[in-house]
Amino acid sequence: MASVSDYASKSFWLGATPYEANPALEEDIRADVAIIGAGFTGLSTAYYLRRADPSLRVVVLESDVVGYGASGRNAGFAMTLLGLTLTVTRWRFGMEKARQAHEFMVRAVKHVGELAEQGLDFDYERNGLLTVATNRDQVNRLQSEIHLAHELGIEGVRWLEAGELREEVSSPLYLGARAEEECALVNPAKLARGMKNLAEGAGADIYEQTPVEAVHLRPRVRLETPRGSVAAEKVVFATNAFSGRFPQLRSKAFPIFTYIVLTEPLTQQQLSTIGWGGRQGIEDARNLIHYYRLTADNRLLMGGRDAIYYYGGRLGVDQHRPTFEQLERDIVETFPGLAGVGIAHRWGGPVSVPLDFFPAMGYLGGDRRVIYSLGCVGHGVTLSNMVGQIIRDLVREEKTELTDLFFVNRRVIPLPPEPVRFVLAQGIRKGMALQDNREARRQAKVEPPVGAARV
Repeated sequence: MASVSDYASKSFWLGATPYEANPALEEDIRADVAIIGAGFTGLSTAYYLRRADPSLRVVVLESDVVGYGASGRNAGFAMTLLGLTLTVTRWRFGMEKARQAHEFMVRAVKHVGELAEQGLDFDYERNGLLTVATNRDQVNRLQSEIHLAHELGIEGVRWLEAGELREEVSSPLYLGARAEEECALVNPAKLARGMKNLAEGAGADIYEQTPVEAVHLRPRVRLETPRGSVAAEKVVFATNAFSGRFPQLRSKAFPIFTYIVLTEPLTQQQLSTIGWGGRQGIEDARNLIHYYRLTADNRLLMGGRDAIYYYGGRLGVDQHRPTFEQLERDIVETFPGLAGVGIAHRWGGPVSVPLDFFPAMGYLGGDRRVIYSLGCVGHGVTLSNMVGQIIRDLVREEKTELTDLFFVNRRVIPLPPEPVRFVLAQGIRKGMALQDNREARRQAKVEPPVGAARV
């Protein structure tokens, strides 16, 4: 368990503003619903449950502090992507479900905007998303994605040629981009803390520094903590990348680590070399993507480049120097005008990735007393804040349009045990990296790169 002060070192977001944690649970209590995890999923679930039924006693148990996991460490992209890509979703589930997935995530992005309209302050900016191509294979892939989006009737998605893209943001690597209107940027720690205030304002009880050490489901639901316990009618595992701590969920998803570096605030001169007046979120079209953005105080955040599974699902590997060093080189390769920029923060953390790269939630083993949600695949800012409404309906055993979504109560492909699990994860990662490297080598043979923007 982290000390109360330890959370501030876990990301720039978490340490940027002072925070006072709630007291730990130090007694045996009863609840109608016990929620494990105070990230976006757990907090939104508590909020919507209490709004739907103020008579329910809803208790949230957080092992560290609100937003300590992925909710306080991510890049702050609220985007429409559900799963790996729209093409993969279509291949996995079919055209109609791919359309349904996109429509759900558009609704979810708008929901984040509605939270800002309610008065929550989390540095909300609705600036759109650019998915940039840095080689011809990526150009083809992104243009195929746009064609599929149009087939599905999706609006607000278009292709930018290199010259058009250069008017938006200037990099010598860019050959073009898929531009999408529906994307927002947020400060995720501020959003998590704002959701805490909403949940407590609705009457939920939140205990921080209270790890759940065991969950007993028979004969009744009972959660053990270091200095107390909760007897509940129902339990919600809002644990995502930390689900492997619980044997009931260990086979459902990999905890995959991603890493981020953050610069000092950029000067006006440095910003002028980039352009980027629209302040869009940006990612590239690699398998092992880069994702980057400007913060409210004009720092450049860059993350990704690798995705690492540690043997046995080990957690806590929040620092990885080789990835940090590569990301710092990637900043300068992408934006040569930023050579010598200072790096102020480096951090990392796990995201939850099922074997088929798609989220899952529902009743655990058909037991309506036990609900879980995991598999954000790095898109939890949007997804998790909407999942609370799905879990609300599952807890209340109501059949609604949300519980009818195809990814609710879907079958999850179980992960094999170790060491096969580790070998499988390494194989997937190396296969993705191999394709990325092969495409980059092919592009390097093209002189000059076709359509490349030069600065």
